Amino acid sequence: MHFGKSGRSKRHIRGKPVLLGGVAAAVAIAVSLAPTGAVAAGGDSAKAGKSAATEAKVAGETLGNYDARTEPSVKPALQRAAALKAAQPSVKSYRKGLGVEGIVAIDGLTGTPKQVARTDGFLTGASKAGAESIARSYVKKNAAAFGLSAADVDRLTLRKTYTDVEGTRHLSFIQTVNGVTVFGQGLKAHVAKDGRLVSIDGSPVAGLPTSAAAPKLTPTQARGAAVEDAFAKPKAAKATTAKNASKTTEFAGGDQAKLVQFKAPSGLRTAWQTITSPSNDQMFMHVIDAATGRVLYRRDLIQHDSAKVVENYPGAPRGGKFKNVDLPAKWLPKNSPRLAGNPAHVWSDLNDDNLAQPNEEITKAAPRSFTFPFTRFPLADPDCTAFVCTWDSTVPNSWETNRKSSGTQLFYYISKFHDHLAKKPISFTREAGNFEAVDGDAVEGNDLDGANTAAGLPDGNHINNANFGTPPDGTSPRMQMYLFRNPAVPGDPWVAAMGSYAADIVYHEYGHGLSNRLVVDADGISTLGSAQAGAMGEAWSDWYAMDFLNNEGYERDTKAEGELRVGQWVGAGRNQIREQPVDCKVGSTSPNCAGTAGGGPGGFTYGDYGKISGGPEVHSDGEIWVQTLWDLREEIGTKKAESLVTRAMELSPGNPSFLDMRNSILQADQVVNRGKAHKAIWKVFAQRGMGYFAGSVDGDDQAPVESFALPPKANTPTGTLSGTVTDSDAGTPVAGAVVAFGGHNSGFGGDYAAVTAADGTYTISGIFAGTYPKVFSRGPGYEVVVATKSISNGANTANWQLRRDWAALAGGATVVDTNDDSGAPFGCGAAAMFDMSQTNGWSAVAEHVGPGPLDIEPRWVILELPTAIDVSEVTINPSNTCGDAGSASTSKFTFETSVDGTTWVATSGDFGVDDRKATPVALSSGTADVKFLRYTMLSTQVEDLGGTCPGAFSGCDWVDSTEIAVYGAP
Repeated sequence: MHFGKSGRSKRHIRGKPVLLGGVAAAVAIAVSLAPTGAVAAGGDSAKAGKSAATEAKVAGETLGNYDARTEPSVKPALQRAAALKAAQPSVKSYRKGLGVEGIVAIDGLTGTPKQVARTDGFLTGASKAGAESIARSYVKKNAAAFGLSAADVDRLTLRKTYTDVEGTRHLSFIQTVNGVTVFGQGLKAHVAKDGRLVSIDGSPVAGLPTSAAAPKLTPTQARGAAVEDAFAKPKAAKATTAKNASKTTEFAGGDQAKLVQFKAPSGLRTAWQTITSPSNDQMFMHVIDAATGRVLYRRDLIQHDSAKVVENYPGAPRGGKFKNVDLPAKWLPKNSPRLAGNPAHVWSDLNDDNLAQPNEEITKAAPRSFTFPFTRFPLADPDCTAFVCTWDSTVPNSWETNRKSSGTQLFYYISKFHDHLAKKPISFTREAGNFEAVDGDAVEGNDLDGANTAAGLPDGNHINNANFGTPPDGTSPRMQMYLFRNPAVPGDPWVAAMGSYAADIVYHEYGHGLSNRLVVDADGISTLGSAQAGAMGEAWSDWYAMDFLNNEGYERDTKAEGELRVGQWVGAGRNQIREQPVDCKVGSTSPNCAGTAGGGPGGFTYGDYGKISGGPEVHSDGEIWVQTLWDLREEIGTKKAESLVTRAMELSPGNPSFLDMRNSILQADQVVNRGKAHKAIWKVFAQRGMGYFAGSVDGDDQAPVESFALPPKANTPTGTLSGTVTDSDAGTPVAGAVVAFGGHNSGFGGDYAAVTAADGTYTISGIFAGTYPKVFSRGPGYEVVVATKSISNGANTANWQLRRDWAALAGGATVVDTNDDSGAPFGCGAAAMFDMSQTNGWSAVAEHVGPGPLDIEPRWVILELPTAIDVSEVTINPSNTCGDAGSASTSKFTFETSVDGTTWVATSGDFGVDDRKATPVALSSGTADVKFLRYTMLSTQVEDLGGTCPGAFSGCDWVDSTEIAVYGAP
């Protein structure tokens, strides 16, 4: 079938994200899956009997999270809008009034603050008024700074309010259009028990209409689009739709759909919010455009941990002996025939269908008894001598020996940790969104998940793993615990263990439920979607687990360093789940804290972000955060740390950076502790590189800059920064360029920004003296330049030279023609190749033509430059884009130049397996007086990855490239 310009098939229209403009993530410990764009050993997408989703996973074809509101191609414009808003006199005056540690962080999408707070005090004084009145009155009083009218404030609907253990009232206001919730926006306010306003966050939308477009898609069609987007085929399921404005729909099997309004840069879109499980080990939240079926938002609710991965674990020096305990009625009803109580329902999900068959339930050993024998497997293996092995990976069904014991252990750990988190000072209660059957969301514990998927043994998708899927409050999460030691991999380095016996792993997984239920938007949806937020999610889970085990005495933290290793048992005492133990200090010389080549020896600091494992990775980068929190625990004590870390989650802005969460911990100290630990907190974070002048543009910044400085005092001198922005090739001034101080959009020192005049000049005033690591300049058609600037008292000068990308549409280039613009309605057309984004790009139909199954019809685009130039350099990023997986990247290509659009000079090449980089393309000729470019994609990377078509590879449907940049002089 030929699609070309005639449009995409119905299936692919629904499956494609659109350029307009995360729910809670769960987490897993997994080492068996290949990374995106790679092929797992033995991976074969054509094996019979596998679902498309399973084939895709085996092949390494995993889909990442996606949000049209923060699509990379629009992010520079949003950052510029935020900087301009922050520079407005009303906002600057308001921010200045909050003091040195005031926070006014602007959301470029809405033009409203995503967080307003102080880390050294409160926004208002004490009051006896109601919490809702306090919040609404404050926003109305500061309407100019918030960008909301009185009518906007009046239209906010209080969805939920609860009071935490310290007496702080947390209010969540949603926004609606004709009764339908605006997705991911709204406003949250936090009011201390004495009536002082702690902070406000949420990015509300100003000037909402009173009505919206009716949906064209049915909820069933929206569910189908969401499932197909995950490489799966939707199964028929009975749907029950409520008679409410949101048309809330429940499907047999647990899938859900409801109407929302989605705020995009182009305006509001009527859409369907869905929660689906395309396969048994998947759970996604989507927002599907209700008019076109486009994917506007995708969040994988089960994030797989790449792990190096009985009160502790069998055979542990402390807490390793089995003992008889009571299962109290608050956990399990008296005379219950199975392990199903208020905290959890646990069964052995041997076939991984997420359903409890009668033979998979854990039934009683005797009346009122779930006491089962435990058998150690004395295998001829050094690891099984040093550690206890609980099954034999070479013998089918050997897991049956300890199956009921393992399931009972999982139920015990879940119930015990539930109670621990619910108690003071953590207080993860029903009101806060915990997991209990009385609220319809007890944990579904799937023990030995997939143990019987390959003739009595687990297959490659059900080994060395664990995960936890966290939907919003009111829907049960799912914890899947796996066997360790892969029977198909000789020399597999894991102990032959059952994950449910490992307290640290179970507590880690449960911890994801805590963080994803507390760091939420006004509608209760998790906002742990940014890179740094994901890293903190891993770190919190490790921290709460090790904190609890230490408090109970089963793990001990002495003055020695490098003692507390996550995954001690399953990793056979080696650093397999994490690079280092959590108690490694900065500068440590302990052999247990040897670090990594990228992160260096000793404990990690903020400057190690993205370097620890050779690139950004949530588990490795999370080690920075968990080690910092462990320092905080030692500095202020475990109970105070538990209180502040948890309260900070409730005060956090959405998609926080490490610096945002540092600020929230400082705020929590004001609320809980009257600011008594303020200096100690700053000391701890400054020692880890998260001091006052640390720089992070936002939570997605994967190259933050560290600072070890404490905050400046209130009387710190201020200076000005002035200069000129010029074109690096032509030497002419650049008008309309932004100069701004990145990394301080959390609010410290202000979000200083200015726009250049016609002569390229600018001035920014009122800057606290100090060194700022991410000052940047950006102009239309010019690449961003980031530099470290030291500001002294008085006048400072910084001139900027920006490099022009002549292929950028923002600089005047024009797409003349293409033979496939089918992705244009989705923001994935040929023009996206020239938007100066190294993530968003062109996705065309990969129509396969003979003679081989991987040969595709060439897809080309012609670009006219704004003026003829002498080309000095060309770079092409051939990577997958627009929601596709790695195999859709371009492999073979041609690049041609022309002075008149008729006669062409060609260069051919083969990118092979690319690594998402802008790759220089050498031009031997055709570089003078170039006015036209033609780029042709000839093949995808399916063959480079060892795959074939047809199959569950993105490259069997699409061929992608991300960006072309052309440099030179007129």
